Amino acid sequence: MRTIPARTRLRATFVAVAIAAVTGTTLAGSPASATPSTNTSQFKGVNWADPRDNYADDPVVLSGLSLSDNYAQTYAKATRVIAAFRANLGANTVRLPINPYTVNGSYWKSYRGVIDAATAQGFKVIVSYWEGTGANKDGFIDDPATYWPMWNTVVKAYQHNQRVYFEPMNEPHGYTDTEWADLAAKWLDTYSKVPRNRVFVSGAGYNDHVTTVCADPRLKGTYLSLHHYGFWKDYATYDQWVSDLKVRLGDCANRTVADEFGAPMTTGLNYNVPTPADNSVNFIQADTDVFRELGMGSVYWPGLRTDDTYSIQKLIGDAARPWLVTTNQSGADRLAWAWGRGKPVKS
Repeated sequence: MRTIPARTRLRATFVAVAIAAVTGTTLAGSPASATPSTNTSQFKGVNWADPRDNYADDPVVLSGLSLSDNYAQTYAKATRVIAAFRANLGANTVRLPINPYTVNGSYWKSYRGVIDAATAQGFKVIVSYWEGTGANKDGFIDDPATYWPMWNTVVKAYQHNQRVYFEPMNEPHGYTDTEWADLAAKWLDTYSKVPRNRVFVSGAGYNDHVTTVCADPRLKGTYLSLHHYGFWKDYATYDQWVSDLKVRLGDCANRTVADEFGAPMTTGLNYNVPTPADNSVNFIQADTDVFRELGMGSVYWPGLRTDDTYSIQKLIGDAARPWLVTTNQSGADRLAWAWGRGKPVKS
């Protein structure tokens, strides 16, 4: 989720252009795109984020953790946060950010405690590269000279852990669709020993459409990741949001996980009641209905991010022994519905 106003404006403009492109023939799916990796509904998850939105020119430090924590302290805190994600939401997946500062430096030993704590509890972990901030926040890999060593380290550490999945880049909007597909193919070639069904190839642009990566035969067998946000439009009806999402998916839902989608959770909205005048309510109800209908996995943004109005969990308790509470039960109900439990919204 991107809450910085300037980025929101940029992203909204880009998405408007992307949608126009998606409806054209250049992004239509090919027969190869109809081959699924597997059923993606197994991914029922949340993002755990740095308070800075994961864009950093230093190590990413997840909400509730500290750069000074050693491995044991990180593992202990993460164990409790992961347990709370399961207890409060029924999640089984967490998506985590990395960058070269996190992996190539001394903090990596501690940060591994998060991944290890999650997998020890049976969670699936999606590890995704985030670019930096400021001038580096341009949709390109910041520095190939540090990017590839980062992935060498991460893949070496976790390629044999079946619960860890690799996402080469979050929101690669600096690249054209073709350039991004080329880069994703290079990642797959570089780490050819990683099973393709343990790789998430981001949709092009701001992860906002998967049709082009889906149609590329070089990327066959991978999962695809889609992002979808209500703030991309000032207002849309429920039916318009359903259509918007399905256009971005094309015929590729059987390979796709929505590993970011979200809406305000701390402002008192009730997502269990039809509210046609409210864009956010329409959006969440539409997305969760479509995810369930199409058997898609989904990873909410964010499960936990300090001071984010979209965060569906909030830290409580002692800093050394954190626990979480749900900020909006109706939002949690919609996640449960998307994940195959719960009740539909009734008009």
